[in-house]
Amino acid sequence: MEKTLNRIHPVSDPEATYFLQVSWEKDLGTGFDVILSDGQCAWTGTASEAEISREAADMEMNREKYVEELKKALIAGEESAGKYNFAIS
Repeated sequence: MEKTLNRIHPVSDPEATYFLQVSWEKDLGTGFDVILSDGQCAWTGTASEAEISREAADMEMNREKYVEELKKALIAGEESAGKYNFAIS
């Protein structure tokens, strides 16, 4: 299992710091788990392969391109800093 941990500052509260951990088995496109924490509380979630395919179709985006964008947004870290915004609600 591979994991990444990134620090994010959401546009909805730029003074706040959150930590986003993403875990996956073979490839992000086969599904992944996320843990989001503000240092006091943690929230977990799972995205299945079917959900990823459905989201790509809903966005009318090629699935492979969608998975590449997920990688950039969720696991690329410093390489994608400033290119993606996160909002916490």
